[in-house]
Amino acid sequence: MAPTELLLLGVLRALVEVALLSLLGQGVVALLAGSRRATNPIYVLFGIVTKPAIRAARWITPKLVIDKHIPFVSFFLLFWLWIFLAWAKQFLAS
Repeated sequence: MAPTELLLLGVLRALVEVALLSLLGQGVVALLAGSRRATNPIYVLFGIVTKPAIRAARWITPKLVIDKHIPFVSFFLLFWLWIFLAWAKQFLAS
């Protein structure tokens, strides 16, 4: 298969990995910082990186899902997207 498609899938997968790791990092910082997480600069930085993924998850999910659970939904959606991109890359490479 053409290397352009493989490169595109690799770039998309890397972007999804960055979003996944940022969500994970934001969760860890939230656990460590507790109620003062809103003033933590690392937490704010992770929030900037993860905002597009969280907005997309909010747009996809019904209003029945409360806002507190949207980061978890976003994480699992990104995880399955990451798995799908790995499968697609493997499929195109063979």
